[in-house]
Amino acid sequence: MSVRELSAREIADLVKRGELKATEVVKAVFDEIKNNEKKLNALITIMEEKALKRAELIDEKVAKGQWKKKALLGVPVVLKDNICVEGYPTTCGSKMLEKWISPYNAGIVDYLEEAGVILIGKSNMDEFAMGSSTEHSAFGPTSNPWDLERVPGGSSGGSAASVAAGYVPLAFGSDTGGSIRQPAAFCGVHGMKPTYGLVSRYGLVAFSSSLDQIGPFTRTVEDMAIALDVIAKHDHRDSTCWAGDRPSYSEAILNANIKGMRVGVVRDFMEEGLDDELAQAVEKGLGILVENGAIPVDLNLGDIKECALPCYYIIAPAEASSNLARYDGVRYGLCEDADNLLDQYIKTRGKSFGDEVKRRIMIGTFVLSSGYYDAYYLRGLKARKYVCEKFKEAFSNVDIIVMPSTPTLPFKKGELIGDPIQMYLGDIFTLPVNLAGLPGISVWMGLNSTGLPMAMQIIAPKWHEVRILKAAAKIEETIGACPLAPGGE
Repeated sequence: MSVRELSAREIADLVKRGELKATEVVKAVFDEIKNNEKKLNALITIMEEKALKRAELIDEKVAKGQWKKKALLGVPVVLKDNICVEGYPTTCGSKMLEKWISPYNAGIVDYLEEAGVILIGKSNMDEFAMGSSTEHSAFGPTSNPWDLERVPGGSSGGSAASVAAGYVPLAFGSDTGGSIRQPAAFCGVHGMKPTYGLVSRYGLVAFSSSLDQIGPFTRTVEDMAIALDVIAKHDHRDSTCWAGDRPSYSEAILNANIKGMRVGVVRDFMEEGLDDELAQAVEKGLGILVENGAIPVDLNLGDIKECALPCYYIIAPAEASSNLARYDGVRYGLCEDADNLLDQYIKTRGKSFGDEVKRRIMIGTFVLSSGYYDAYYLRGLKARKYVCEKFKEAFSNVDIIVMPSTPTLPFKKGELIGDPIQMYLGDIFTLPVNLAGLPGISVWMGLNSTGLPMAMQIIAPKWHEVRILKAAAKIEETIGACPLAPGGE
């Protein structure tokens, strides 16, 4: 079995036993990248020198009998390029930060390195995480490894593609309205958005601070649980990071038992606008859970589907307009020659931001402006409270909820780039989860009749990641782990 076929847990076990050198892992990874990166464009920054030095250190430590308790020893990892790594660029897929070098590590980078990982590179993404296709990157679009003519989803498309193509068994992205779960679904891998506050956002460049959350992409549920064990820790540097205890997620899924688990089925989410084969995939996943002892419960979430989308596209752009105000060409951003400060702002932001980022800044500035704040932003906050209450009510009757991850299969590059409304509608099943701060996972459900990946989404109450991991593990027992995509060969 080649290195690219191994899971993160398998690599770590082999490295710990000395049966596989970390340097061998790294060389195999960069061979894959050199063979495939021109057609995939999944990475913005490649850290070959850093990775080789790290691998050599790991091999030295193992030879001395050290570091053998590190959970992810020798595992190659890719990070979305809005997660800071000290001494390396963090571009956020934008010309605005093309030359900015991070002076510090994000919280999860410290935790991952303590667990023994080898950082391989920073992945391509929609600019400042604003997009659903990774076509809004200043560094060109990423291709879907299952069909190079199609998008990998977004905004964490590069991370999802890196796992699907076999560059790495584990990658990380950020999810503001579906930016982990949607590309996971499009690329045929598992992707989790944890509960808001479970994972530190320190060192994650902010898009929408009340919605953003870091999470993993993997090809096995076991790797997902191990990754969560490593990154789900309290970080005092992030005031929104929960200080409560976390369980051992990897232990919780061993011999997972879901007998008696109540599974909410949102039937009205599987009607108008949903691809027929994706609807069948959700029914198939539900059937697997029921066969393993779960109890199906029909669920009505009211008009969440109708109110969540406009609510999200008021709150997220409002927070984005505030967060991105700092990029003015003075401390951050490309500095342009200008006659005065206003001229500098116009030149810097005009040249450095892409169309989608400009669109969301303008929307956000408008809804926060005098005369419109009450009519839009405050109403958006009230709608968000309604979404939270409807989910709370639903979880008084069920333990988990299943629904689609996306309404469509991966679409072709350029197909929706000129239609932002249709692009936004692609997040209709994922963004309610962010508004409520809940955990959600997109689980691989096999290929459709034309060979494209399908997925379903599982949601749980806050802090109950164990439930969705157990359910996902039962589905994986039947469907199988995520296979490598042919485009990565």
